[in-house]
Amino acid sequence: MKFGSRLSAELRERHGRRTVRPRVGDTVRIVRGEFKDIEGKVTKVDSKAGVVNVEGVTREKLKGGTAPVPVQASNVIITSLVLVDKQRKSKLEVAA
Repeated sequence: MKFGSRLSAELRERHGRRTVRPRVGDTVRIVRGEFKDIEGKVTKVDSKAGVVNVEGVTREKLKGGTAPVPVQASNVIITSLVLVDKQRKSKLEVAA
């Protein structure tokens, strides 16, 4: 499944792209839904469902404890990228 998240204005200008697939470690800000305006790191990416789990976005369970809440990738803006992967870095540099 193809999916992606928008880049912040600064990253969009720097890399010359509008969207990028989110990865674990990227910092994102949620812009729609119940958890709007929460910023945190991506802890898990489910590419089959097109959702990401964000640090600090949890819900109380009925039997006690908390569970992470998946957020649609299209409802977040990436504010900082993790560029330790050579392939991802080169892909972003080609676009710029």
